[in-house]
Amino acid sequence: MKKIYLTLFILISIELSANMLISPIDAMKQSFGTNATIVKNNILLNNEQAKIIQNNAKVKLDSKIFKTFKAIQGDKTLGFGVIINKKVRSKNAVVMYLISTNSTLLSIEIIAFNEPMEYIPSKKWTSQFENVPTDKQLNVGREIPTITGATLSARSITDSSRLAFAFYNEMLKAK
Repeated sequence: MKKIYLTLFILISIELSANMLISPIDAMKQSFGTNATIVKNNILLNNEQAKIIQNNAKVKLDSKIFKTFKAIQGDKTLGFGVIINKKVRSKNAVVMYLISTNSTLLSIEIIAFNEPMEYIPSKKWTSQFENVPTDKQLNVGREIPTITGATLSARSITDSSRLAFAFYNEMLKAK
């Protein structure tokens, strides 16, 4: 009987766990170099900051807490990673937006994807997010084409890019 409960618990746990594709630290090191020191930080927005970011992104904030990563080498900041966790259909996807100190989105990395894997965007599609200035407003159907059969994934990632840009410009960018 104990074995049945243990097996059932394991199966339920596997189903509820995220499908992590890459760790945030590994994604940062891929973009900023293996010698970079990665510092993790959680930033809690106040009401005014949240309102500014939401207005600039034209996307509703799901949370006022942002998980960020900073790549440092010596005393020089190389760039940032901003994690956005957003619901796609009924489950969440976690995407890291890797931004250089010159306010350019270097790339995106899908950290975890809980929807069926056939809805995950291809590397070719995600390459559209390379070398994009953070002052650009990306929209599905305009600057970013939809993905046949995965329109909600495309919309979620593109909307989240605007959140990451607005957050970076308001909170991380050197003023």
